Amino acid sequence: MGAEDCGSGSALRDLVREAESSLLECKVCFERFGHGHQRRPRNLPCGHVVCLACVAALAHPRTLALECPFCRRACRGCDTSDCLPVLHLLELLGPALRQAPAAPRAVPCAPGPLACRHAFGGWGTLVNPTGLALCPKTGRVVVVHDGQKRVKVFDSGGGCAYQFGAKGEAAHHIRYPLDVTVTNDCHVVVSDAGDRSIKVFDFEGRSKIVVGGQFALPWGVVTTSQNELLVTDAEAGSLHLLEVDFPEGILRRADRMCADLCSPRGVAVSWLTGAIAILEHPLASGGTRGGSTRVKVFSATMQFISQVDSFGLSLFFLSNINASAVTFDHQGNVIVTDTTSQAVLCLGKPEDFPGLKPLITQGLSQPVALAYTPENALLVLDAAVHSVKVFKAD
Repeated sequence: MGAEDCGSGSALRDLVREAESSLLECKVCFERFGHGHQRRPRNLPCGHVVCLACVAALAHPRTLALECPFCRRACRGCDTSDCLPVLHLLELLGPALRQAPAAPRAVPCAPGPLACRHAFGGWGTLVNPTGLALCPKTGRVVVVHDGQKRVKVFDSGGGCAYQFGAKGEAAHHIRYPLDVTVTNDCHVVVSDAGDRSIKVFDFEGRSKIVVGGQFALPWGVVTTSQNELLVTDAEAGSLHLLEVDFPEGILRRADRMCADLCSPRGVAVSWLTGAIAILEHPLASGGTRGGSTRVKVFSATMQFISQVDSFGLSLFFLSNINASAVTFDHQGNVIVTDTTSQAVLCLGKPEDFPGLKPLITQGLSQPVALAYTPENALLVLDAAVHSVKVFKAD
């Protein structure tokens, strides 16, 4: 066999494997579509495609009512139809699918679909929550919200341990919290849009320092492995690095790391690689804030790695994804919440963008923040029901 034949054979195998992973696989059960009854591809009225077995599993046994697992549009099982393009592609690639050696089963880019095990908070305990963080030493969960005491601390079981951060006009009071992080030495850091500052408290709620006068609109805040702070400025379009002596309450250094971002909000740091993910909200063509979002990833030294936006993701997810929060899992995969489909999605590793897989497609209303526990449970802050929901592998 000549070199050209080897090259064409390799290209064919690559094409087949790409088709199998991105086009010929049901995105609910991740099984390959087929002509057989159970794996036959079916169109939902919204345009998403799942296999017939998943349609049957999702549909109510008596009424046949179901919701699309991706966009939540309601329909009935009898409203679905065969997806002819996928069936034709199966026929076209049939010989190649039979001849091509089976590729090794890839290690999933993230844990499989997650199920909600319990929730805590609720209306009254939390009021319009906006930010979520986990204390690395104690395992306690910290949430900022719109209550009179704006920082609520829960124990690892979901019980309310205590609260602090009074609403008010004094410098150390919290006016309008947007995000929160907990440092490696257990200091609570809040971004306050009310007076455009970053406020630091010890874990008992005593004010340590207020960093003001440097931000137009501080939004996202996260702790690095070096116990420094990364802060996004949504109005100035910048990312800042703060070095703070937390016990002494002294700002040691404040650097602008990046100054050409488009309304950056959420920010996350991978403790595995040091990579930094920033969630942008670009302006629409008319200068208004549209529904589009973009995830941009940099190395720890702010070297650009990759990015993906709503349009690019819609080619894979067939939905207008509007990301509202971003984090990294323990394997270095980028995880985002999507308020459009009320889902949590894994985008894969930054260098392989996008490797999109749904992690959570049910049980959420308005996910706005994420945090992984050391035990690999995923905490999701659901603002619509004022609760923290704990998801684990099913």
